[in-house]
Amino acid sequence: MQKLPLPLERLITHFEKLPGIGPKSAQRLAFYLLHVPFHEVKAFADSLMAVKEKIVLCEKCHHVSEQNICSICADGERDQSLLCVVEQPLDVLAFERAGIFKGLFHVLHGAISPLNNIGPDQLFLFDITERLEGVDEIIMATNPTMEGEATAMYMKDLLAKKGFEGAITRIGHGLPVGADIEYADSLTLSRALQGRTKA
Repeated sequence: MQKLPLPLERLITHFEKLPGIGPKSAQRLAFYLLHVPFHEVKAFADSLMAVKEKIVLCEKCHHVSEQNICSICADGERDQSLLCVVEQPLDVLAFERAGIFKGLFHVLHGAISPLNNIGPDQLFLFDITERLEGVDEIIMATNPTMEGEATAMYMKDLLAKKGFEGAITRIGHGLPVGADIEYADSLTLSRALQGRTKA
C-alpha cells in the first residue's frame, strides 16, 4: 500500500483531531489545501496562530475576547440585574444573534459529565458566586440534555447555599416552530407541556 508523504500524513492527523472531522473529511481537507495558493494557506495559518496568541477569556464572564473584559461585560447599557448562564461561547453568539437578551452572561465552558470525567471543578462554575451583587435573576440556559440538567441543578443548589435571594429560572424547551409532534422525543414533549402558556 502506497504511503502518503509525511507532511500530508501529519496534516490529516491534525484535521482528524478536530470535532466532527472523520478520516475521510480530514483527507479531503488536506488534499484541498494542496491546491490552494500559497498566500491563502499562509493567511489561514496566520489566522490559526492569531486565535491562540490574541484571544483570551473575559475575566468576568469567560466569553472569548481580545481584551481582559469582553465587549458585553464592558457595555454599560446592558441590564446588570440579569445573568444568563450558558455552556459555551457559541451559546452567547446565538443569544446575541437573536437580539432578544440584553443582560449579562456567564460561560461555563462545558457541562457536568461524570462519564467524560468532567466535574464542577473543570468548569467556570464557582466564580459565579462573586457576580451576584445587583443580580435579580439568574437564567439557566444550559442545554436540555442530562448533562445540562445536572449542571443547572448543581448551580441552583450552589446559589441557594450562597444565599442568593433573586429568581433562578430555566429557559423553556419544547417543540421548535414548524416541527411535527410525531417526531419529538419524550423529553422534548415533556418540556413542551411543562412550558405551555394560555392560548
